[in-house]
Amino acid sequence: MKRELFDADHDLFRESVAEFLKREVVPFHDRWEKDGIVPREVWAKAGEVGLLGHGVPEEYGGTGLHDYRYNTIVNEEVCRAHASGLGITLQNDVMAPYMVGLTDDEQKKRWLPGFAGGELITAIAMTEPGAGSDLQGITTSAVRDGDGYVLNGSKTFITNGINADLVIVVARTGPDAGARGLSLIAVERGTPGFERGRNLDKVGMKAQDTAELFFDDVRVPAANLIGQEGGGFVHLMENLPQERLSIATCAVASADSMLQHTIGYCRERTAFGRPIGRFQNTRFVLAELATEVDIARTYVDRGIDLLNRGELTIEDAAMAKWWTTELCNKVMDRCLQLHGGYGYMMEYPVARAWQDSRIQTIYGGTTEIMKEIVGRGLGL
Repeated sequence: MKRELFDADHDLFRESVAEFLKREVVPFHDRWEKDGIVPREVWAKAGEVGLLGHGVPEEYGGTGLHDYRYNTIVNEEVCRAHASGLGITLQNDVMAPYMVGLTDDEQKKRWLPGFAGGELITAIAMTEPGAGSDLQGITTSAVRDGDGYVLNGSKTFITNGINADLVIVVARTGPDAGARGLSLIAVERGTPGFERGRNLDKVGMKAQDTAELFFDDVRVPAANLIGQEGGGFVHLMENLPQERLSIATCAVASADSMLQHTIGYCRERTAFGRPIGRFQNTRFVLAELATEVDIARTYVDRGIDLLNRGELTIEDAAMAKWWTTELCNKVMDRCLQLHGGYGYMMEYPVARAWQDSRIQTIYGGTTEIMKEIVGRGLGL
């Protein structure tokens, strides 16, 4: 079914993204999963063909396109290619609002050309060993000292943590100010006292580098403050809806991709003398999944339109995030079951997709946190 969300220019862009992934990513992804990281040169190649920097002004090397539909296309094609190692979604959807919307002119000149070109890989460091969804529990500190800040603390589960050249660290600049005591401070590769821990061994998304970060008396210039001092919590709340819609977009695309793959498998795989797709139970399972995925896509497309118009609410994004990610896990589980024993073998795409999808109900805010947000929005 033709999606009204996209026009001819979007369709052409989708073709170019799919071709890039087919040429530069898919043939090598197995190796990257074994290595636990995607080579940096892939980022530069993605930047060359315009996969990065949507929303970055042209004067800084970006496309200048403030149209989230282009981000959506990149996300969907990455999911269809089962390229879970690419951290491009983080760069485009999570980091861009901070890098473009909150930086001053000097910071833009310093960072945006590399950000759009793929030479500057970025990450955001929120989660700590003792603070996840509760941002007010953050203990990493940034103490003002002369013309800079001194950072101390640690972060964990940081996507792009090994590759990142610039990490926006959520740190406490006001020790007794609660939510108003958080600030965003950019720490650059090579800064003394900034160390990376191990590349974490995860259940899925094996090719995506996820790391621990440590800050031991890290001196950062005041010119690296992102946004307003003490405004970190507000900045995060303003940008989290786009991040959550991005996760929802990927959840629906991943679910749909594996559903289509499984339908094809059920047409070919035989049992008791006929294709397993001919059994009523199989048809009913697939009919249910196809219906729910289509409904989810319709809701997410509505969210994309709202985001483009500046009308996506925190509650809208939370609804989309929890529903689609829970659905994605359901789809992956049902599809694996229909593959039988083959579904449990890692050489089959459904096994990897099942592993990769599990994190979606956790990162970006757990399902439980999303429901809490929705509930509060109901005045409860």
